[in-house]
Amino acid sequence: METAITVSVIVAVIMIGVLLIHLLNGQHDERIAAFHYGDAMPGIGRRSRKGRRPARLAGSPVVPSTQREHAKGGQG
Repeated sequence: METAITVSVIVAVIMIGVLLIHLLNGQHDERIAAFHYGDAMPGIGRRSRKGRRPARLAGSPVVPSTQREHAKGGQG
């Protein structure tokens, strides 16, 4: 009789744990969906690039680059 009670208590604790984890995962997914990951804050986790190009002006023409130029980092 004691064995059946012990087993049922263990099964109940496992079921409560599974339910709790399920609810916490749902809350976590909602937080991730609500927060749009974008650029990191300035100065945090960013390294400056060598030869960084300035932003293109609105009226300037677009010059397509070749794959070779892209592979060299835009030089050449």
